[in-house]
Amino acid sequence: MQATPPSLIAENLACRRGERLLFRRLSFKLAPGDACHVTGANGAGKTTLIRAMAGLTTPYAGTVTRAGALALLDERSGLDPDLPLGRALDFWFGIDGCSKAAAVMARLRLGTLAEVPVRYLSTGQKKRAALGRVLGQAAPIWLLDEPLSGLDAASQALVSELVREHCSGGGIALIASHQPLDVPGMTSFAIEDFAPQGEEA
Repeated sequence: MQATPPSLIAENLACRRGERLLFRRLSFKLAPGDACHVTGANGAGKTTLIRAMAGLTTPYAGTVTRAGALALLDERSGLDPDLPLGRALDFWFGIDGCSKAAAVMARLRLGTLAEVPVRYLSTGQKKRAALGRVLGQAAPIWLLDEPLSGLDAASQALVSELVREHCSGGGIALIASHQPLDVPGMTSFAIEDFAPQGEEA
């Protein structure tokens, strides 16, 4: 039996933070091979959108439909801060059934950090470690919240490369970032374009 192709769909979505309506009437549909870049100022609702698409928060209105497993990258890496990085990642690689742990570590230049406790990693190193978790999950849908923040130019270029490879292999990527990515064919929208006006703000 053929597996259902991955998809990620938002229909007439609206989300609030507290009493503030962040955005409304937001719709999009992502199919295999699609990447979408969500731009916007801090606080405009990019993270709220990512969390809604991941099922971590309930939209104020509209629906989210998803087919396929997802991997989420946000400000929380989920790595035990007291463990050496190698052991912290191995824990998740084991849960996710990752058979290419060594290749993931090498691709993200994490091998030399394997014995360093997670709490002592720099911001950029922690971000690369979190990306390692994403790769280890081998999920068809990637939800990436500010994946470039804290990274140097080389690592930012690597993120774009990883997204290109993921989508060329039939994956889907929804990326919330105020920084540009080099992903040919990627669609884009500004979250502010869906902000309420006047009486509904």
